[in-house]
Amino acid sequence: MVAEGWRETELLSFAGGLERSSEHPLAAAIVAGAEERGVELEKAGDFESHTGKGVSGKVAGKRVLLGNRRSLEDFGVPTADMDAEAQKLRDEGKTAMFVAVEDSAAGIVSVSVPIKETTPEAIDKLHSEGIRIVMLTGDSKATAAAVAQKLGIDDYVAEVMPEDKAHAVKRFQKEGRIVAMAGDGINDAPALAQAQVGIVRAALLSKATMRNIKQNLLFAFFYNALGC
Repeated sequence: MVAEGWRETELLSFAGGLERSSEHPLAAAIVAGAEERGVELEKAGDFESHTGKGVSGKVAGKRVLLGNRRSLEDFGVPTADMDAEAQKLRDEGKTAMFVAVEDSAAGIVSVSVPIKETTPEAIDKLHSEGIRIVMLTGDSKATAAAVAQKLGIDDYVAEVMPEDKAHAVKRFQKEGRIVAMAGDGINDAPALAQAQVGIVRAALLSKATMRNIKQNLLFAFFYNALGC
């Protein structure tokens, strides 16, 4: 959706130019989407990341803000004229982000992350092992609900900040649960550190296990060679 007075290519040029300075996975998707459409990205400066809300900076000499409604509210930018369209996108399971230029909402960009073909099967296998799957996300409740229903995820906690994810893990642990956490960005670091099992720990453990197996095989071979 593009506000009156704006063109889609112009909006993508601003949004993509700003997000090019971000390391968030959604930022990469926006940049890729703009480039696939042949849009030339504007150069950005004074880049700032607002954890759990969005990003801001100067693009073509103008202040640009890209983020959720909470982020725009913090900067005093009204979104009422676009809220209905944003909600429609969320109900479809998409992440909707507002773009504001010079304190005025210019449009909405949306991202839909494709689900890998192996994901449903992986979730089914986890369920067969008696594992309960909960999704923690900073995205809207509507988007989280749509994704959870599509994948058969047991529960979700939406619209959470990074520190809130860690609190959610603590809550599950207080219920006597063993928590394994998977995350794909720095925003997940607090929750990964709190969980009993995180992807980083699992990777290190697997490497240590394989190293130990190789050492044992080497020792066994050496011992058998001496016995010959």
